[in-house]
Amino acid sequence: MDEVIVIGSGPAGLSTAAELTRRGVGVTVLERGDRLGAAWAGRYDGLRFNTSRWWSALPGAPFPKEFGWFPTRDQYVGYLEDYAGRHRLRVRTGVEVERLDPDPEGAGWRLSTTGDTLGARHVVVATGALHTPSVPAWALGTDFRGTVVHSRDYRDASPYRGRRVLVVGAGSSGVEIARELAEGGAAGVLLAVRTPPNLLPREAGGLPFDLPVPLFLALPERVVDAMLRQTQRRFWGDLSDYGLPPAPEGVMAGLRTRGAGTAIVDREAVEALRAGRIRVVAAVAGFEVTAAALVDGSREPVDDVVLATGYTTGLDRMVGHLGVLDGRGLPLVVDGGEVADGLRFVGYVFRPGLTGYVGRLARRVAHQVAAAPGRLPVG
Repeated sequence: MDEVIVIGSGPAGLSTAAELTRRGVGVTVLERGDRLGAAWAGRYDGLRFNTSRWWSALPGAPFPKEFGWFPTRDQYVGYLEDYAGRHRLRVRTGVEVERLDPDPEGAGWRLSTTGDTLGARHVVVATGALHTPSVPAWALGTDFRGTVVHSRDYRDASPYRGRRVLVVGAGSSGVEIARELAEGGAAGVLLAVRTPPNLLPREAGGLPFDLPVPLFLALPERVVDAMLRQTQRRFWGDLSDYGLPPAPEGVMAGLRTRGAGTAIVDREAVEALRAGRIRVVAAVAGFEVTAAALVDGSREPVDDVVLATGYTTGLDRMVGHLGVLDGRGLPLVVDGGEVADGLRFVGYVFRPGLTGYVGRLARRVAHQVAAAPGRLPVG
């Protein structure tokens, strides 16, 4: 039996394992993919961080300055690999945990995996809040002749040259993918929007816009939301004529209630919108053979669809039977504390600079586990 098993080799899982290792706690990291950080490695080629390197680094591991302010996908995957190697973490790839149950002998937890049953005194689940693609029911089992992919499976704009593409969802990924398609030769790019997002700039005056994140988190929500509404008006003006009226709720309110509602964008994306290279349309109601039917009663001929419709935690299958999740599928305890004896979750919060924040949670988890009674000898 392992002392601790960490499920997931993203930043939350690796930082937790590193902090445990530093305290002399034996730990194994399980990763369902074929490589460390597989979830990050599988995202689209042009992905960049929405938060700057100052707030995104793990404890004791600053990003190299040559990464620039916003690390790319490949830079970040390499960073995670270097981090795991430097801390000599034991990571087993190709192991998916299908179900987690209390050990019948009361000695911890039993993990049913794709190839074996494992045991551990403590389990830390760190598979991420953005784990399982959320695919709307109207996108399934249709007669649409074109391709329909979730943003998880989108790679770059090259397959869409000369084609009419509908991007569904106006979060950061949706707007960024729409911009890539418009610049990459698509014949037309439509962006289907159900709820207008807050549009925040990635940079301002040559510096990351998120530098004041500690201030944003310290001030009252209503004050921050008012400040950021003014910022949007100053940066973009009124985009109502282009299909994006002001968002119905503020940035911080949206994060708190839905974990969504904000898109971090480059100025080029808004310029593409103003120039008509990206055209905003109503939300999708369903698909016809060669078109999308929209909720306003109109229809738009399209060749391909990219669903930037977000993710769920995907935790129901693994731990839904344990009574440790809320109605949104999020853990009932998200600050690193125990939700059940020996069971913790790390990384299931929505806030700016999340990857840096999970490093601080990792220290809390490691401190608590190291101080727990009944420690097993290392090795």
